[in-house]
Formats: sequence, C-alpha cells, structure tokens
Amino acid sequence: MKLYYRVLILGLLLSSQACSSLSQERSVSGQLVIAEPVEINYKSEIALARMSEVIQRAEITDDQRAQLFYDRGVIYDSVGLRSLARLDFNRALRLKPDLVEAYNFLGIHFTQLQEYTQAYDSLDSAIELNAEHEFAYLNRGIALYYGGRPSLAVEDLKAFHSNRLDDPYRVLWLYLAEREISTEQALANLHKRAENIEDRVWAKEIINLYLGNISQKRFMTNLVKGVNTNKDLSDRLCEAYFYLGKINQINGNVHDAANFFKLALSTNVFEFVEHRYAKLELDLLRESSANKVL
Repeated sequence: MKLYYRVLILGLLLSSQACSSLSQERSVSGQLVIAEPVEINYKSEIALARMSEVIQRAEITDDQRAQLFYDRGVIYDSVGLRSLARLDFNRALRLKPDLVEAYNFLGIHFTQLQEYTQAYDSLDSAIELNAEHEFAYLNRGIALYYGGRPSLAVEDLKAFHSNRLDDPYRVLWLYLAEREISTEQALANLHKRAENIEDRVWAKEIINLYLGNISQKRFMTNLVKGVNTNKDLSDRLCEAYFYLGKINQINGNVHDAANFFKLALSTNVFEFVEHRYAKLELDLLRESSANKVL
C-alpha cells in the first residue's frame, strides 16, 4: 500500500500567489506531502457504545459513574466530538468535583472556544487540586498565550519546560510565548535551549527552521524521513504544518499560514495540541484579516 504521495497544490495557494510575488523560498509551499486522514478506530466506537450502556443501566456508585463520564468524554474528544466531550466532563464534575483531569480537559476546550476566563478557572482548579499536574501548566500557559497575557504564559511554560529540558515541543511553546515579549531575547533563548535536544529527534528540525538553520524547502524535504506508517505520517504532518503555519504567520505570510493550519486540521489527529489549536489560529487570522475567506 502506498504510504504517502506528493501532490502539487496549486489551487490551495492561488489566492496568496495572486496577492504577491513569491520568492523561491516561499514557492516551496506549492509541493506538499499529504497523508490519508486518520480514520476513527472502530474500537473507539465500540467503547462508546459499551460505556453508554453501562452509564444508563448499571447500578454503580457516583464515583464510578463520574469516571465513566470522564472516560467517555476522553474518547469523544479523541474523535473530534468536542461538544459531547464537554457535556461528559461537566457531568463527571457534578458527581466528583475533585476530578482533576476533567478540569484540565475543560480548560483546553474553553481555550479553543476563546473563553479564556473559563479556561483559566478550570486550569486553576486542576492545579489547585494537583500542583504536580505538569500538563495543566502547559494548557494554562497556552490559554494565557492566546488570551494575550504572555508574561504569565511564560511563567507556566517555563515550569512545564523545566520538567523535560530535552522536549522540543516544550521549547517551541515557550519560544512562542517569549517572542510576544521580546523577539530578540526569545530567539536567543531558543538557540540556547536547543542545545539540550538531540539531533536525532525529528522535531529538532522545527527548531532549526525557527532558528534559520535550515530553509523551509529543506524542512519539507526531510518530513518523511523515518516514517513507516500512514498514522506516523499523519502525526508528523499535523505537527509540521502547524509550526509551518506559525512561522509563516510570524513572517507575515497570512495566506500561507492559513493554508498550513488547514493542512494540520486535515490530518484528523484530534488529540494533538497542534490540531487542537490549528482551528483557533484560523479563527484568529480571520478575525484580524480584512479577507475573511482564508
């Protein structure tokens, strides 16, 4: 079975090409690697059906029912059914108000909806209940970043980064928040933190792209190295196209940024941070652009 295919996407970038002349560096976005969108695992559908039956019919304690609502919400979230997931997370919290993970997920969802005050409240609750929940710091940092509070975002993202200095994604999110305060200092910090990341880690390529060590053309050429399955390819492309969208946004290439965010969404890797916020990035681009058809 063919793992991937290269497609010349002319129509996708037609609008941006009409608006400005493209340099050789930008023209690389005309040839992209596309993965077959990830399909919903049939096991998830079976699990949803079974959980629903147990919730409706079984005689169980409130704590057990709360856990089932939470578990079903996680599955709904993993297949992109975010509204149903939120309903279940709220049901779980009504039965078990100290369920940390439910607050964490609600914080993520409120951020995606640009309901930042509710996101902060949910993630504050998660951290108050478990100060060691490191991903609550990531998610609150991201909420603060999108909510226009970069100094507070940096504090949370530094705390998250400190737990794993060799994680390129922690480094990238911290850089994105820091550049809202000082572009020059953020770049210097990125260069220093990159030293803790081994070259064999593929996401080091993203950091090298942001540092200007490699071109966008070379980055895209290297995307499929070490990839053996369509799922692996989808995961990688979801991440790669999101960060390509961010760097094109930073460089003022709004149409290219929008197209890369759409490509990240097309992978259907719903549980990835990059997929979660690609839609928010698109919404924000449309709100800030005179051209709403991005």
